[in-house]
Amino acid sequence: MAPRSPGDRGVAYPVQQAGAGGPSRPEKLPRTDPARRRKPGVAPAALNAENAPLTIAAGATIGSAGLPVGQEIASLAIFVVIATLGLLAPLAVFPLGGERAKTTLGNRKEWAAQHNVAVTAVLFFVLGLKLLGDGISILVS
Repeated sequence: MAPRSPGDRGVAYPVQQAGAGGPSRPEKLPRTDPARRRKPGVAPAALNAENAPLTIAAGATIGSAGLPVGQEIASLAIFVVIATLGLLAPLAVFPLGGERAKTTLGNRKEWAAQHNVAVTAVLFFVLGLKLLGDGISILVS
């Protein structure tokens, strides 16, 4: 069991020793095939609260564009492809790039973790400006 700290309210969590009971799940991922590596990332990306406003805005924009059904489906497919590039690009680069890709992706992951709040704030700010502009244009016309 892990040692208790003053702020943990008496809860002790088991600590897995390195090598005890086999590798942990994150350690297993680089050794698995790309199809199995994809699964742990798809659900969190789909359920991420940051993605919901973008998906809703895209659906509303596509739905209100007055396009025929075939073009709406094509627009939705294009949106899905573009939206998943952030997830699919590293999955494609990792097996092809070897050790260099591992280092590069590790650096990008660290940068993204350090700047997550700023990136999210800028994303929502730009999305808010776009929606505000759309609303104003509807009110003016």
